[in-house]
Amino acid sequence: LAEGMCERGALVTGIDLSARALGVARLHLLESGRSVDYREVAAEQLAASEAGCYDVVTCMEMLEHVPDPASTVAACAALVREGGSVFLSTINRNPKAYLLAVIGAEYVLRMLPRGTHDYARFIRPSELLRWGRQVGLESRELRGMSYDPLSGRYALGSDCDVNYMVHLVKGV
Repeated sequence: LAEGMCERGALVTGIDLSARALGVARLHLLESGRSVDYREVAAEQLAASEAGCYDVVTCMEMLEHVPDPASTVAACAALVREGGSVFLSTINRNPKAYLLAVIGAEYVLRMLPRGTHDYARFIRPSELLRWGRQVGLESRELRGMSYDPLSGRYALGSDCDVNYMVHLVKGV
């Protein structure tokens, strides 16, 4: 995502707490010729030093893995400027999501290592939107994301039962 945004003209800062993941990303930059400022830092820590410095903040497929997702949403809100956009994606918490994201993706299709996801950490859209409202983010759009394992294609749509993405705007 960071390189894709860079390719389209954005100045990009990418953060992660995994030195290994950042190392892989930096190696890929050498191949792609893109320029991304990768940093090993928590969103909350970056928000303390760079509040309001970003036009767009993304947090994709990560919220279900952090200890306090509401805190991460608050950090995203702090990082984005007034009128800026925050895009978040995660997995819904319901039986269908468990069946497809855990049983299907981890055990049947083996797209992910077993144990990657913990159903109890999945987030309902209502919870995510509430956390956003609590920190001054207004919802603009909620979209479902789906994957077709036969074609290998992803698509956006109206079905938010499993994976979904939300677009929030700060203070407008």
